[in-house]
Amino acid sequence: MPPSSLVSRVSRRRLAMAASLLTFVAVPLALSACGADENAAAEPKVNLKARTATEKDYDPKNFTADSIKVDNVWHPLRPGTQFVFQGRSNRGHGQLPHKVIFTVTDLTKVIDGVNTVVLFDRDINNGKLLEAEITFFAQDKDANVWNFGEYPEEYAKDGSFDGAPSTWMSGIQDAQAGILMRGDPRPGTPSYKQGDAPKINFGDTAKVLKTGQKRCVPVKCFKDVLVIDETNPLEPEDGHQLKYYAPGVGNVSVAPGKGGKEREILELTAIHKLSPARLTAMREGALKLDRRAYKTVKKVWATTERAVLAK
Repeated sequence: MPPSSLVSRVSRRRLAMAASLLTFVAVPLALSACGADENAAAEPKVNLKARTATEKDYDPKNFTADSIKVDNVWHPLRPGTQFVFQGRSNRGHGQLPHKVIFTVTDLTKVIDGVNTVVLFDRDINNGKLLEAEITFFAQDKDANVWNFGEYPEEYAKDGSFDGAPSTWMSGIQDAQAGILMRGDPRPGTPSYKQGDAPKINFGDTAKVLKTGQKRCVPVKCFKDVLVIDETNPLEPEDGHQLKYYAPGVGNVSVAPGKGGKEREILELTAIHKLSPARLTAMREGALKLDRRAYKTVKKVWATTERAVLAK
């Protein structure tokens, strides 16, 4: 990563994609009181294979034609849903306001033999867009959600393009997909990689810490929350992050764990069901990044299929 960039590897893990689903159109911040009604606990189906799945279990044959239908209870994805997270992070100038907007698009892209759903996110720090990114997820037969890569564009303070050095894609340059969320995550099970891209030192690793927790964020208070610890052993100076997942919703909070300087804090503040016009705008934003990637990161993108509208 070039010295001019203020975007740390920790920010890549921040929500990795936190996009998930609530059944209402928008969440008013008036629900921020922790006395709000709590969501009903969900009991995942017992699946011993999903409980211990790791990146070593990746096999394109484990995915069906419905791989873009992501209904994992801890990380559901529905096209047209947008999630807003706000908090603070230290990007080298102290703890400053930080905002991340995730959109589940209606686009798909075939990567490493698997049809994936395309997510589009924007990373805003102290009021300025520092990063725009497309990422790719798919769900296997055991309800494990897999991460297939990312194209994160970085921008200078004046808004100009500053490169995309942290790009990776499964099946290219020795990179391999990893598990973003197990189908049946349980404490006491082995850690797992969320992706493996040795060319850029991407080796984010997760471990299930706790279940049955309570977590209050601006949109609501949740119970039966899953807590996962994430770190990158290849870049230990980045420290750890703790991510909190509510059943039927997905990632609702990010907090700093051990070590690191960024000490990012993010909480879910709003969820929106996009209008057709707004979804079209987000789709075009994601397609713009996909098209530009063929020029800016040719060695990674050149042999891939273009993102297309889901059938």
